[in-house]
Amino acid sequence: MQDFLVDMVEERIVRGNLRWLANFKEIRRDYRVGEFTVPLYASGGLEERGFFLSRVFSALVTPKYRVHLVLQLSDEFDARSLRRLIISCKEKFGDDDWVFIGLVQEKPIDQSLEDAVGHLGDQRVGVATYSLDSQEEISSDNVLGRALRRQLKLTEVKFEAFDLPSYIKSFAIAFLLGVMILMLLLFLGTNLISPLGLLVVTAFSIIVGYRIYKVRYHMMLTLNHTGFKLAKGKLVKTYKWMEFIDTAIHITPSHETCIRLISKKATVDLPLSRIGLSRRDAFNAFKSIIERK
Repeated sequence: MQDFLVDMVEERIVRGNLRWLANFKEIRRDYRVGEFTVPLYASGGLEERGFFLSRVFSALVTPKYRVHLVLQLSDEFDARSLRRLIISCKEKFGDDDWVFIGLVQEKPIDQSLEDAVGHLGDQRVGVATYSLDSQEEISSDNVLGRALRRQLKLTEVKFEAFDLPSYIKSFAIAFLLGVMILMLLLFLGTNLISPLGLLVVTAFSIIVGYRIYKVRYHMMLTLNHTGFKLAKGKLVKTYKWMEFIDTAIHITPSHETCIRLISKKATVDLPLSRIGLSRRDAFNAFKSIIERK
């Protein structure tokens, strides 16, 4: 599960899901920080990467701090190992840099580590700690720590993507409904079929179509250490990892690629394009989880 979490955090950084912490521009695996080799390291800054005005505002106002994100894994951390990791990060990076440290451990968080994290005095270091066993999550009581805990969310990871074909289908449904309303009004004696009327129907279809898409077609995959939830619109199904015995790549008749999770009773297909996962990473991650369960 820990290796899977590293892959998922990397994917979220690439997709810009942690941009509220910083604009991370570089990611490294198995990165050396002092005496530690951390599975995932990302670096970046606070400057904006948007439109021209955003960049100008960022250049004039935003602090030029370097920002570092370190993700470290272990069966169990203690106050001493946390202290050594923080010292290694401070020695490795600049004195004015911001450092986010995410700790993921298998066992429950003991009181000594909770005290060490909660009473961290350095305002340029934020720490968030997660236990896969107890699902606990704690953070240092400063701005960086609270932000890291709020954004990283390692006890539960969500994946979703905007599916254009499904939205076009939803738009078509709404547009057809709008045209039928115009035809009904024409039958009743009110003629609104005009360029302006069609423009209103189009605007109506864009808004209502998006609502139809969210309620009926939008897919979201939520993962945690015990299983996952697959939501299609308002329909949500929950599964446990222990139910499955194997994994395969399945191609549907419409040539959509899915990760097929196989159990003794049935199979579950996860459509990759509609939940925003790459085929290789998803297959390796799910196969690893099922083999280790």
